[in-house]
Amino acid sequence: MGAETEGVEYEFIQEDLSNKSPLLLESNPVHKKVPVLIHNGKSIAESLVILEYIDKTWENVPPILPKCPYDRAVARFWARFLDEKCLPVIRTACSVSGEEQAKAKEEVEESLKILDNELKGKKFFGGDVIGFVEIAGNFLAFWSVVIAELVGLEIITKEKFPNVCRWKDEYVNSSSVKEHLPHRKKLVESFRAHFQKIK
Repeated sequence: MGAETEGVEYEFIQEDLSNKSPLLLESNPVHKKVPVLIHNGKSIAESLVILEYIDKTWENVPPILPKCPYDRAVARFWARFLDEKCLPVIRTACSVSGEEQAKAKEEVEESLKILDNELKGKKFFGGDVIGFVEIAGNFLAFWSVVIAELVGLEIITKEKFPNVCRWKDEYVNSSSVKEHLPHRKKLVESFRAHFQKIK
């Protein structure tokens, strides 16, 4: 499927992660997972690495990372916090039950408190425009909400995390993001099938 995002033309290839294609295994032989960007015949793996590559390669489109070195460092810090601290515990909370789930949920809430405080008085992490941290936090704003609902777990609530909820809503309802998000119903069906397989 051909498409264009913010002036960058690309072809999107859907992967069946239960039956990984030779292209995926060849393009990302270390982790054997998505996402992978193939540009000029060379593959680049891992979300944050891909974002930085795009930012440097397509300089004629709106920047993903701030130009100021300090702001770039801050953006990288929060993107890593989301990727390394939040994502693993949210995955755990959504895939276990009982005591293990309660413990993982506590860890998720500790991270969300930190994020909620950082977002106080801000529309997005970098100010008024979607940037590196928002794209890195896509899983928190969209994917994790769908998965949590599917497994019957309430994680991000307005009562506990009003700033995170406002940020999430601003992000997923932005016109530049909304049109590129997967169809929610199809996503729910896909995750439901995945959870049934691993039970």
